[in-house]
Amino acid sequence: MTGTRHDADTPPSPWVQRFAAGLPKRGPVLDLACGSGRHCRLLLARGHEVLAIDKDTSRIKDLEGRCEIVTTDLEAPDSDPLAGRLFAGIVVTNYLFRPLLARLPDCLAPGGLLIYETFAQGNERFGKPSNPNFLLEPGELLEAVRGRLRVRAYEDLIVEEPRPAAMQRIVAEKSR
Repeated sequence: MTGTRHDADTPPSPWVQRFAAGLPKRGPVLDLACGSGRHCRLLLARGHEVLAIDKDTSRIKDLEGRCEIVTTDLEAPDSDPLAGRLFAGIVVTNYLFRPLLARLPDCLAPGGLLIYETFAQGNERFGKPSNPNFLLEPGELLEAVRGRLRVRAYEDLIVEEPRPAAMQRIVAEKSR
């Protein structure tokens, strides 16, 4: 579930920008639920091989030939674009589908980095998303990686930009 619709010219998330330099240089980086491709563009500019996945990839047609694009409904029972793949990095912003969240640590190659941020409980006072199915519970990102990845950074806070929102953010690494 996406709570904010971004355009291609929307700057990347400051959280993703801050930690993208720590992504391994070799191996594909997954931009899961890539939306307008703002993070695909950042990753491509940094020299990464990128796999962009979203239900609607019409806003990243300009990236065809520069990265792998998969159009699929990530929440459909028969959709499994991650099967058998390992990534040097995984970037997810403003999206929560718990069955996928639980699988992400297993999709990282040794030394791979997960950069994740999305809306948390408390966001309902700022607008959408307000459905609890799309809001992280307190500490949920930490629990998703506990015992599986080493946490490099974590925040559970209210942000003011690009609009007020309750967010959780994590950067975690798979051991080598």
